[in-house]
Order: sequence, then C-alpha cells, then structure tokens
Amino acid sequence: MINPDFTELPVVVAGLGVSGISAARVLQGLGARVTVVDGGSGPGLVARAAELEAQGVAVRLGDGASLPEGTELIVTSPGWAPDSPLFAAAGAAGVPVWGDVELAWRLRKPLPGTGEPAPWLAVTGTNGKTTTVQMLASILTAAGKRTAAVGNVGVSVLDAVLAEEPYDVLAVELSSYQLHWAPSLRPYSAAVLNLAPDHLDWHGSMEAYAADKGRIYEGNVVACVYNLADPATEALVMEADVEEGCRAIGFGLGAPGPSNFGVVDGLLVDRAFVEDRAKNAAELGAVEDVNPPAPHNIANALAAAALARAYGVEPKAVREGLRAFRPDAHRIAEVGVVREVTYIDDSKATNTHAAAASLAAYRPIVWIAGGLAKGATFDDLVQGAAERLRAVVLIGQDRALIREALERHAPDVPVIEAAEGQTGAVAMAEVVRTAASLARSGDTVLLAPACASMDMFTNYGERGDMFAAAVRELADAGE
Repeated sequence: MINPDFTELPVVVAGLGVSGISAARVLQGLGARVTVVDGGSGPGLVARAAELEAQGVAVRLGDGASLPEGTELIVTSPGWAPDSPLFAAAGAAGVPVWGDVELAWRLRKPLPGTGEPAPWLAVTGTNGKTTTVQMLASILTAAGKRTAAVGNVGVSVLDAVLAEEPYDVLAVELSSYQLHWAPSLRPYSAAVLNLAPDHLDWHGSMEAYAADKGRIYEGNVVACVYNLADPATEALVMEADVEEGCRAIGFGLGAPGPSNFGVVDGLLVDRAFVEDRAKNAAELGAVEDVNPPAPHNIANALAAAALARAYGVEPKAVREGLRAFRPDAHRIAEVGVVREVTYIDDSKATNTHAAAASLAAYRPIVWIAGGLAKGATFDDLVQGAAERLRAVVLIGQDRALIREALERHAPDVPVIEAAEGQTGAVAMAEVVRTAASLARSGDTVLLAPACASMDMFTNYGERGDMFAAAVRELADAGE
C-alpha cells in the first residue's frame, strides 16, 4: 500500500521531461526518496539531470528499462508507452504506475470552508481539447470563479492542486496518455469531444485508445458530455460507471432535443440545465460570439458551455466568457490576404480528424498537407474534401500516402510535391509560393497538414510560424 504522506517512499519517476521534472520536485518536497530514470543521454538531459542532482534527486540516464531495487511506486511522464520494459518489470514486481494526473488527483486539498477539493471539469477528445478547455476557463472566469486551464495545457495540474491560493474549480485538459495512467480520477463532469484514430502506435489499437479516452467519464457526478455527431463518444458514456443521478448531455450543431445543447437560428441554446427542459431552453449566446465561428469551433463552444452549466454557471457568463476568449496561434488562424487569396494557418491540425474540420470550413482550397502520418490513412479525409479542393501542395516524409489517396478519390485535382530534402523556412517559403501560383481570387490557401511536423520542423508551432512568415514575404514582394 502506498504511504499517503510519501515520507521515505522509494519512488521512480520515468522521464526527464517537463512533467517528469515537476513530479520529481513535488515528490521530493513530500519527503519521498526519488530516482528519475530516462533512456536518453543527450546534452540537454545531462544538464537537466545535473540540476535535479544538485537538489538531491538521484538520476539514471541511459537506462529507462530496469526497475531500481526497492521501488514502491512509479510516476511516469505521459509519453512513455504501456509496453515499455520498465512497466513490464513493475507489473512483475507488483509496483503501481501512476501518471502526473493521478499524482495530482491524490494530492488535492480541501477548499477552505467546504471540506471538499476543487471540482475538476475535464475534457478529452482527438481534437479540440485545448480550445474547449480554454473556452471553459474563460466562461468560469466570467462567472467570477478563480480557475485555470490546466493539465495538457497551460498550468501544470500538479502546480494547480498545490497552489498556495486555491482554485475554486479547474478546467482540465487530459490526453489519452494521461488518462491511461490515472486510475483513480473521478471528475465532477467531463466531455469527450470526438474520437478518431490517433496515437495508435502508443495504444496498440483503436479499441484501446477509445477505452483510455472513456476513462474520463468514470465517477462523473453531474454530467457526461458527448458529441451527438460522434456515436462513439455516446457509447463511452453508456459504458461508464458514474455517480447516481449523473446525466448524459449531448451537444451538436442542430436544434437540440431535451437534455442537449445545440444551435437554433444562430443562437447557442441549452435544453439540459433549465426548468421543464421538454418545453424550455436557455439562450447562451450567438454563433458570432464564438471566435472563430467555424463549425467545429462552435461544437467546442457548446461542449465548454455544457460543462460550465453543469457546474452551475449562469447563461450570461457563458456569453461573456465566449466573447472574451481568444484562440491560441496555429488554430485556423487567418495570417493574411494576398491578391484576394486568404491564407489560413491550422498547423495544429496534426491528424486527419482535425484536418477534416478545417477543410470543411472553406472552399475553394489550395491545401498544404503532409508530414509524419503517425500510422494514419487518408482515404476518408480526401474523399470528404475532394469537391472543395482547387489544388494540393504536398510536403513531408509521408506525402506519398496522401498523394495515393488523392489519386484514388480526387484524380482531377492538381497535385504538386515540394522538393525533398528541404526543411524549415526555406522549404515553407517555396511551398507558399507554389500554393500562391495555384490559387485564384477568392480561394483559401490552407495549411492543415493532417500530419505531425517533426520531419521538417521543430514542432507544429514552428511550422505555423514559418508559414505566416512566408505569407508576409509574399505580400511584401507584391506577388
């Protein structure tokens, strides 16, 4: 049994990344005897290891497989896959494995005067998590609550639960990785926004990926929020073990039935948390209050509103919070208009589901796509977007997979492949010039790669930044 105060408990922290360092410091501060293990050994890791060692934390680099003798708990960074040798050794030895979210959940403190910890309003899904959680935090702030967007975004969940000034309520983004390692998590209310194949190399199958996403509904108290347009999310609700009285609340872009959220005549409406929901609805705001008002972003806003209303937020605060919200960079962001062609940066669209949402928001499109496919296939994506495509510019390591899907489902759409071997700003400048040459007045050049970025760029943020810089160069050149 784990010692609840962690004093002298031998704990291994797996991974020397941001979450691993945070967990190591927290555990050491709680009196645990901490050893950090990491299979890497590069200069960056060596520097981080030296910093931790100076604080009294043991670090073992170049060895992420063997379990130190006497270990009673492993706290893992989210990226470590379940089939890692370290966890196999832990299983054989009967040592529990937690993620940073599980650790944070167990370290929650009661709020003054209530005797209960701050409730968690949790969000997961293949796409839209960060935007939805940030919208939710904006709504809660408008309602006068001390809150933060935490978890897989913004403030570390560990920092949030240990904050000197406690939060009233937390808006928590959770990845499938984090949920996998959080067996005790029981949010107040939670939402699964959507489900599409992603990270299957980590989870092993779509079934395992969905099951980990579904963990977010376990123990929900008030509402399990699901996507009416995605039956797989409702199926996860049906399988969840929730508190007595917890309700299934759907959201969608059509007129809502009782117990659901939706859109009527350009208004966001709630037919769940109102008196006599069979006859009544509460107006929460207008579609124009959502920034940007693309269809998938309106769905995100409805999910955020449902969680806020489950917590007891008044409709006025929902409207004010949505109006105050500003999306992060690289999420369907307009970066310029050059010669009557609009350039949109959705570099965050790193999988097919996210790219499909972007492609559905515009027409005609010159689509910039490609990168690291992460095991994805592209037939459904291309088939659904074919009629919207003016042309396609392909980049990246796995471009052939998209090209083949285009040959099958959009054979008349012109396809140009960027030169191989180029990376970074030079590559992106050429790609944008090529896209501009294919576009006509009124078209949209859309960077929605449907792939990860690390074959050509440091991350999706750099990819988006370089796209925006190339568009500015295009405008300055008068092309």
